[in-house]
Amino acid sequence: MQEVLIGSIVSALATGLGALPILMMKVVTHRWRDILLAFTAGIMVAATVFNLIPVALDHSNLLTVTIGILLGTCVLSVMERYMPHIDLEHSKTSTVQFDQKSMLIITAITLHNLPEGLSVGVSYASESAGLGPIIALAIGLQNAPEGFLVALFLVTQKVKKWQAFAIATLTGTVEIATGLLGFFLTSYVSNLVPYGLAFAAGAMLFVVYKELIPESHGDGNESSSTFSFIFGLITMIALIEWFG
Repeated sequence: MQEVLIGSIVSALATGLGALPILMMKVVTHRWRDILLAFTAGIMVAATVFNLIPVALDHSNLLTVTIGILLGTCVLSVMERYMPHIDLEHSKTSTVQFDQKSMLIITAITLHNLPEGLSVGVSYASESAGLGPIIALAIGLQNAPEGFLVALFLVTQKVKKWQAFAIATLTGTVEIATGLLGFFLTSYVSNLVPYGLAFAAGAMLFVVYKELIPESHGDGNESSSTFSFIFGLITMIALIEWFG
């Protein structure tokens, strides 16, 4: 219980940690944002392919994993449809008023954090030693640039830096509650563990392919982003090898 709480808090507060540089930075280039996004995409793909899916298969079978992955993908797809995600750098919706646009961004990011928190809780509930901390780390690394981009967007909308930092941090706190929820559900209903792990895998892959990779390739930085993705993949594989 204590471990999942700590893991959920760490992964959630990484959003605020990622937003912290906004208090000190004056100019942020597209290149560095894209490199950071691609790096975290590599982190998430490695965590999914080398941890979540193999452990889910160990606890079940191909059908269960397939159902879980499709559920995770479909749930986030529905979220995208009913709560439109506005790309922080490529939005063409110029007619949206400031308050409405800001709330859409904040709500979309918060919704995306829900399955991420569940994946942390489910990972701690699994019997695989070391899986929980690895997934919490992967989610935290993904949350950091997410928090940075939210804060950056708000600052460009004339929100004060400290307010932007606070709002970005709060978007990640939902992961604490959903992390505990995922832990308790899978702890008392053991058959949910492989479904939960596969669901988390589908959700993470959706975020990578639908958001992180397209965003990292949106400003002509494809080559540097590609290498950054590979380095992120290798980094996570190394962490799994050392701590998994």
